[in-house]
Amino acid sequence: QVQLAESGGGSVKAGGSLRLSCKASGLPSNSYCMGWFRQRPGQGRDWVALIDADGDTDYTQEGRFIISIDYNENTGYLQMNNLKPDDTAMYFCASRRATGICVIGPGNYDYWGQGTQVTVSS
Repeated sequence: QVQLAESGGGSVKAGGSLRLSCKASGLPSNSYCMGWFRQRPGQGRDWVALIDADGDTDYTQEGRFIISIDYNENTGYLQMNNLKPDDTAMYFCASRRATGICVIGPGNYDYWGQGTQVTVSS
């Protein structure tokens, strides 16, 4: 059974940083991708950062966010720097079944965590 569990959210002032973690279990080691998504109240779930099993990354917040995976610890990370009030959202990690390639659409993901709230004040 695959489980993803996010942690590390919280409340920060604009310009601050947070590091989100996503602990994974039940996924094949070294061969899964991980995506980070966020959802603002009343809006859909938008992708933020992706990392494929071969280490290729993609971002909507280039230069502020950094995604990584430690396969030894089965944990993914999203380092978020220079946070802005517009970054306020629930953040989710996700992965896909049977492929190490991430894509941007949330409907392509099979496994989701429960989310962690990030609140950025001005």
